[in-house]
Amino acid sequence: MEITYSFPQKLFNFTLLIWVSHLQATAQSFTNFIFGDSLVDAGNNNYLFTLSKADSSPYGIDFRPSNGQPTGRFTNGRTISDIVGEALGAKSAPTPYLEPNTEVNTIHSGINYASGSAGIFDDTGLLFIGRVPLREQVSYFEKSRDYMVRMIGENGTKEMLKKSMFTITIGSNDILNYIQPSIPFFTQDKLPIDVLQDSMVFHLTTHLKRLHELGGRKFVVVGVGPLGCIPFARALNLIPAGKCSDSVNQINPNENECFGVEGLENADKPCCGGYFPPFTCFKGPNQNSSQAACEDRSKFVFWDAYHPTEAANLIVAKALLDGDQTVATPFNIRYLSHL
Repeated sequence: MEITYSFPQKLFNFTLLIWVSHLQATAQSFTNFIFGDSLVDAGNNNYLFTLSKADSSPYGIDFRPSNGQPTGRFTNGRTISDIVGEALGAKSAPTPYLEPNTEVNTIHSGINYASGSAGIFDDTGLLFIGRVPLREQVSYFEKSRDYMVRMIGENGTKEMLKKSMFTITIGSNDILNYIQPSIPFFTQDKLPIDVLQDSMVFHLTTHLKRLHELGGRKFVVVGVGPLGCIPFARALNLIPAGKCSDSVNQINPNENECFGVEGLENADKPCCGGYFPPFTCFKGPNQNSSQAACEDRSKFVFWDAYHPTEAANLIVAKALLDGDQTVATPFNIRYLSHL
């Protein structure tokens, strides 16, 4: 059975929304500006004072460019954005915006602004302290655009941005924050679900419009996955193995279950870290400790309690690259890249 990532009908209507306007069919190297959360963070949180970090082993254990050393990616290997970029000919992944001396890469490969624990709302992820909300990520891009104008001029920048990809993967943390138990002094009264969904749409639309005003023309907005199936949500709601939390999935309904993914045998237990709080994933005193990564990561859907493995990312990336309109609408990413 397929793994499907989709927004609820009222929230975004489509698994993958691709917004294209005023495009020119011009060949170019693949340039991607990446916005989002820990699903696509390539290391920005390494430079923040935050509890949301992936800068220690065994994170990155299967990431070949770093020889298995952690880079700040919240998985064992490549993210979906890494895989898509490679498939479309990118010579290297966009570097994290907060990494020193990254401006030089802006024109050639793009920049990654994504931040672990960030959300559409500014206050999402507050408990983790440091993170870069989507609003601030867009502001960072505006600074990157200023650099491009200095280097290649206003007209050159406009032409380059027309051909570049703008990838937005965000919204999961806003929902995860919503389902977590209330903590005194840190949480507000919960909104009705329909109000939450409407507010997410409104704020995301505002940020997309801003990116469009700044020159973006090719947009990929990736839908929120079946969060009721991730180990964190199942543990939080005491859901038995092999089942998902219906109450969580009703916030973001999905037609298909997230189990039985092709080629992956374990869609229940995280490969690294505990199944119960505090859900930490780190290398223990010896490789056989309960906190070390599982031996065969290629069989697991979940790397830790929140994030997919590279094996799962490969399946999703392939669907987004070459899938039909049940996965991507109005067309897939590979088609979009050739416009």
